[in-house]
Amino acid sequence: MLSLLSQNPILFVFLIVALLLAVTFHEFMHAFTANYFGDPTAKHMGRVSLNPLHHLDTLGTLAILLIGIGWGKPVQINERNFKNPRLDSALVSLAGPLTNLVLAIVFSVPVLLRLVDINSLIYIFLYVIVQINVLLLIFNLIPIPPLDGSKVLYWFLPRSVDIMKLEMYGPMVLLALIFLSFISPNSGLFGIIFGLTRPIVNLLGFPVALF
Repeated sequence: MLSLLSQNPILFVFLIVALLLAVTFHEFMHAFTANYFGDPTAKHMGRVSLNPLHHLDTLGTLAILLIGIGWGKPVQINERNFKNPRLDSALVSLAGPLTNLVLAIVFSVPVLLRLVDINSLIYIFLYVIVQINVLLLIFNLIPIPPLDGSKVLYWFLPRSVDIMKLEMYGPMVLLALIFLSFISPNSGLFGIIFGLTRPIVNLLGFPVALF
């Protein structure tokens, strides 16, 4: 991603802004929803905030810049504060990806209403925001720990399932899938994510992939 700084600095700036917007609102809604359901842990840690600095993870940010994939600072929750721990935890996890979906829809409205010239920088900027948010939506809904989709999966699993084992081995499985995707981008995890992203972005008014 850093190579864009010299190759296409405008697109680089658009990507940075889009990532800050998407990650900040994603993590903010995790924290806000957890607090709403009775767990003030994230609120006490200053995470119910739209300040990007409260949600950026140093290593995750460096990973985004160096290899194009990274993460924000995870929102800490205490499920014991929830009235319905499994359900409320799933809803807190869903809040982040659903926020990315809402952002994608909101920023696609000017294009859907044909208020923006397809050859303008504004169009490219909106495309980048929509693309990033849809990517985060799909990526985070993958049902592998520690991604948000895993908490949603837990809600459907029988209580007899050992969730601790899933939490233990999930990150290793995810890292392996990401590593394999770098070897075979078109057929690996990235290929699947982009394959699902393109039709959604197209549906939101962007028929041509810009990157």
